[in-house]
Amino acid sequence: MATQTIVITGASDGIGAEMARQLAQRHGAAVALVLAARNEEALGKVAAQCQTSGAATLVVRTDVSDPAACRALVSAAVQAFGRIDALINNAGMSAQALFEEVKTGDLGWYEDLMRINLWGSVWCTHAALPYLKQSRGSIVAVSSLAGLVGVPGRTAYSASKFAMTGFFEALRAELKGAGVSVTTAYPGVVATRIRHRGFNAAGAPAGASGLKEDDAMNVETCARLILEGMDRREREVVMTTKGKLGRWLKLLAPGAVESMALAALKDEVKPR
Repeated sequence: MATQTIVITGASDGIGAEMARQLAQRHGAAVALVLAARNEEALGKVAAQCQTSGAATLVVRTDVSDPAACRALVSAAVQAFGRIDALINNAGMSAQALFEEVKTGDLGWYEDLMRINLWGSVWCTHAALPYLKQSRGSIVAVSSLAGLVGVPGRTAYSASKFAMTGFFEALRAELKGAGVSVTTAYPGVVATRIRHRGFNAAGAPAGASGLKEDDAMNVETCARLILEGMDRREREVVMTTKGKLGRWLKLLAPGAVESMALAALKDEVKPR
């Protein structure tokens, strides 16, 4: 029987799917993976890949912007496997829009983004917390460098990721005596399609990335670094040199950090 149960949201593709595959490869039959996302068909394919390594899997179609769906996910995991040892809050959505280009009537998607990126993590964590305290388990929040440094053209996205940073930092302190670790991961630009599917100024799919992606990190490396941070029960995982540098420069030379952030944008989306 599986010795640990790990719940992963946003597991249908990208970083979430790769974390599932790597966990299955590492632990085989010793792990049960509960895979959650809106795309049930894609989840099934990821589950099949994990099963070839011997892992037990459970697919739960989940929209994390719905609090009832988050509670149902946790209930399904416990009913199937009896415990939860780790919750990886990976579900998220991107957005690229200059604030002045967003029409007043279109600002509703800012709230939609917050429900997915922040509240989805909050609701899943709240539902899973009693079981994580029983197992003295681990919580992972996949944030972004945009949750450490404000990125121009990504006001909504940065707001949601900064909110994640604050929530999980406070929660980490609250759970210090309970033996539950809280790891916040801050990927930079990763070679996924998340930015293409994210919102544009009108709240529609962007269809393209507004960031330069020549040196994007591959998904395999990003997933591995997050999982290593979880295994070591690290507080934070900042996985790029620019990210580590920018964090300290923000205190010492904030103007330089703003210039670095602007330089990361493609010319056609820069403010003029």
